[in-house]
Amino acid sequence: MATIRVLLSTGDQLEVEGSIDEVIKELENAARSSSGTLARLKVADTGESLAINGAHVVAIRLGSND
Repeated sequence: MATIRVLLSTGDQLEVEGSIDEVIKELENAARSSSGTLARLKVADTGESLAINGAHVVAIRLGSND
């Protein structure tokens, strides 16, 4: 499975499951929704669900599996 690294404004990096298009779409959909809507993603190595505020995303790039 493809993975994507998400860089947050705090300097933390998260590696999540999905293609770059899927992750971008999830972040954009959350940003278009009502205030406080979080993007729901899955952590790449554990499969754990994760919800992040798209306003805190600085950059995304291909993960280590790509």
